[in-house]
Amino acid sequence: MENRRSFIKKSGIFVAASTLPFPNILFGKPKEKLGIALLGLGGYSTNQLAPALQLTDHCELKGIVTGSPEKIPVWQKKYNIPDANVYNYDNMHEIANNDDIDVIYIVTPTFLHKKYAVMAADTGKHVWCEKPMAITADECQTIIDACNKNKVKLAIGYRMQHEPVTQTIIGWADTKPYGAIQSVKTEAGFRIGQSGGWRLDGAKGGGAMYDMGVYPLNATRYSTGLEPISVSAKHETKRTDLFKNNAHEITYFDLEFPGGIKADCRVTYADSINYLDVTCADGSYRLEPFSSYTGVKGTTSDGKVLQPFKGNEQAKQMDDDALAIMQNKSMLVPGEEGKRDIRIVEAIYKSAENDGQVINL
Repeated sequence: MENRRSFIKKSGIFVAASTLPFPNILFGKPKEKLGIALLGLGGYSTNQLAPALQLTDHCELKGIVTGSPEKIPVWQKKYNIPDANVYNYDNMHEIANNDDIDVIYIVTPTFLHKKYAVMAADTGKHVWCEKPMAITADECQTIIDACNKNKVKLAIGYRMQHEPVTQTIIGWADTKPYGAIQSVKTEAGFRIGQSGGWRLDGAKGGGAMYDMGVYPLNATRYSTGLEPISVSAKHETKRTDLFKNNAHEITYFDLEFPGGIKADCRVTYADSINYLDVTCADGSYRLEPFSSYTGVKGTTSDGKVLQPFKGNEQAKQMDDDALAIMQNKSMLVPGEEGKRDIRIVEAIYKSAENDGQVINL
């Protein structure tokens, strides 16, 4: 397998040097679909993104970047990826010369996002980066700066903000059909085990808050349409032998928003739960689940039912982002949005480490 990896690395240099622009570039005709390269071929790329790319209208899987040479023949056979579009982490800079690829999608563990997002931006290709965006707000800003420097677009993979039921809730933050929003309560999580890998290691972006916490956190922000002004938090870890490097099994956090709106949140690796409740002056509404791959369902206090989206959430997210690039429009979820959440995550950790001290944001 190492020989194959060396071959791909060497052959990539030859192809990059010899590839000529495609006719549609030469004659100024825009592409009908953008070519996507997935960087990192773990579970999310394998089980969600690659299958979703087969359902998209405006983008298609064209390349892969991986440090696991044994995965290469499997992906090439399944998705008809030529040797010229296969890269490893040492030669990915050569993507700069590959007209098949327009976007590099970063799908590594969180602690590697900054490194590879910056390298992707330096190729001159647009960057999509999975959430959480990075470990710190400073790392997020580094990614933003790299994309701005290279004049490429940056989107963060918050698929929920593209999902139609969620978009209805986002709209209600403005129109307030049930009166002024008074409070939000949300919990998200699943029971993790020994096979959790990097998610059990705080140094790699593991722990319930860093891995899953942006779901309830972002939900409080999009459901109110506001930015929190303070936070207090505490961690709890019952299975202490399972987690390391300041990763925690459960995190409770309370947010205060302008106008006295309060949000009560929990993210957990101890049990399966997934809902978002919004209480208003004249009624309420609930999404349960609010962040499931298989659909979001909503109900309201006056009996309305928000039926789950029948399409593929990841496909819709990627099509929306591809169209934004093709039409030179702003991304629905730009890097600044990812940075806002990570700034709050850092404050949550600071509060929890200081016995729940209220941290002003």
